[in-house]
Amino acid sequence: MPSPQQARAQASAITSAPAAPEPEPSPASQLRALFDRPRLSPGQRRIAQYLIENLTEAAFLSITDLADRVGVSQPSVTRFAAAVGFSGYPALRERLQSMTLGTRGGAEEHRGNELQAAVDAEIENLENLRRDFADPKAVIDTGRALSRSMPLTVLGLRISVSHAEYFAYAARRIHPDVRLVTRGGSVAHDALLQSREAGGTWVLAFSMPRHATETLVAVRVARRAGLRVALVTDLALGPVAAEADVTFATGTGSRLVFDSYAATGVLCAALLQAMTDADPERTQVRLEAYEQLAEEHRFFLRD
Repeated sequence: MPSPQQARAQASAITSAPAAPEPEPSPASQLRALFDRPRLSPGQRRIAQYLIENLTEAAFLSITDLADRVGVSQPSVTRFAAAVGFSGYPALRERLQSMTLGTRGGAEEHRGNELQAAVDAEIENLENLRRDFADPKAVIDTGRALSRSMPLTVLGLRISVSHAEYFAYAARRIHPDVRLVTRGGSVAHDALLQSREAGGTWVLAFSMPRHATETLVAVRVARRAGLRVALVTDLALGPVAAEADVTFATGTGSRLVFDSYAATGVLCAALLQAMTDADPERTQVRLEAYEQLAEEHRFFLRD
């Protein structure tokens, strides 16, 4: 009899055919697509990221206020508007306002406490991720690529260690050679070079705020070594994303002292599902072997 995890692996394969009409992309996704210009300067990327993260407020700011919030000059904002295809800042602001008024329609005034507000923010992040998943092709394709990489390296430094550890722990159940890198500097450098020499082709990297300089350095080392990089982050237009081959950007909860990562956790589970779908026979063999090992050594309590 298959274990619950084996049964779930068989029953939860990702399908690319939508069960219902595709919903409108989330405002954050629309802005990422709008601002995805390879020649944006670092200052322009800061403006773009501020607008993505603060749409409902930023859509009604004057050019002076927006420049002050981001820490750039007013001419920089004007040049940014032109760089992303608008005649000027007023035209860009009009577009932003139409987007945010659409998201506000029917929304009730928040009356809860700060903890409830934090949950509401994460619900919004999950809703945005659900809209992004309307087209699962990027997740499916990346899962296949990660599944084929022998070995597969998973990188997470500082606050991102916990995400990398979770992903690597689960991936080892379905992939024969997963290498976890949670230390930066020369240690990460060595690990990445060894992975490439052993035949690895991909690295899955996590970069969550506050974004570590050593993560950017490690991703650059991986690219120079010939490894491709899939990045999970909150910054679709950040400097680390600029170095990645594919980027999955999910919102993080920032209403409390420390960030929360509900959408990031779901995205990780989706990538793991895509890896199981990529090689279902290997998945079942490995899960069965693990269940036998767990039973033999009594890894888990009986519920």
